[in-house]
Amino acid sequence: MPELQGQCMCGAVTVTATPARDALGACHCDQCRRWTSSMLVTFQAEEGYAALGPVKTFTSSDWAERAFCADCGSALWYRITLPGEMHGHTQIAAGLFQDTGHTLKLELYFDKKPEGYAFAGERKQMTKAEVEAMYAPSEEGDSQ
Repeated sequence: MPELQGQCMCGAVTVTATPARDALGACHCDQCRRWTSSMLVTFQAEEGYAALGPVKTFTSSDWAERAFCADCGSALWYRITLPGEMHGHTQIAAGLFQDTGHTLKLELYFDKKPEGYAFAGERKQMTKAEVEAMYAPSEEGDSQ
């Protein structure tokens, strides 16, 4: 996939990233809605993405951190910090780029979505329980 170049609202942070898939996802969890005042629309980034400028990170849960521009506050990315298979998995904010060329294919925390939010078309929709099950320790991990 082609490398994308984008920036935050004020232009102080530039981001270069290659999407891992040809898909966008939207998250309706409480934290994403508070962070963006809406849903967070992202794409999964390949390893090796780069951000230059005044980036700040915030540990937003036991398993993830969020990054934002220290000057204008634009959302930059959401990264899994749990050890294991998904460690380092990074979702880059799609709004940083003029056009990713991808379509929305997934909605997370669909059962938390406010009634007034609606996308046209069909896509995979995962509930809070389904999403959180992805991050729960496996039985093998619990016994170690």
